[in-house]
Amino acid sequence: MNRIVMPLFSLALAAATLPVATTAFAADYKVGSIEIDQPWSRATPKGAKVAGGYLTIKNTGSAPDRLVGGTFAGAGSVSVHEMSMEGGVMKMREMGGGLEIKPGATVELRPGGNHLMLMDMSRSLDKGDRVKGTLVFEKAGTVDIEYAVEAPGATPKQQGGQAAH
Repeated sequence: MNRIVMPLFSLALAAATLPVATTAFAADYKVGSIEIDQPWSRATPKGAKVAGGYLTIKNTGSAPDRLVGGTFAGAGSVSVHEMSMEGGVMKMREMGGGLEIKPGATVELRPGGNHLMLMDMSRSLDKGDRVKGTLVFEKAGTVDIEYAVEAPGATPKQQGGQAAH
């Protein structure tokens, strides 16, 4: 009888932990077919008027969508920017039409790459702050999010295949 009970106990234990494992990779925020993971920013020096916003966006739908802007508490405006190399010089510019997220694609907004530019900041950001904001998508609409503020030199880390802050 003990030979039967132990495998059943192991199976029940495995089944009980399955929901925990699958929800660990759920999106932090969702609007329509758009999933947003781990919004974050870096702490800023006192008096800084700009900051960057970073996150991962996944389009689970069958049609493209476009990130066109958003809000960030304490910022006068938020726009989507891209970084590129031109003649050995890194250049940054606003993406006037927003950032396309193709069907099935995952796009990472990160330091040194595409990112949100948080401008006209009314206060500095301190490590550990949580800042409310929104993201606006052309088709999916607006979603409320919250940014975690990390250390000034923070970079995204890989954690379980997901970008982390």
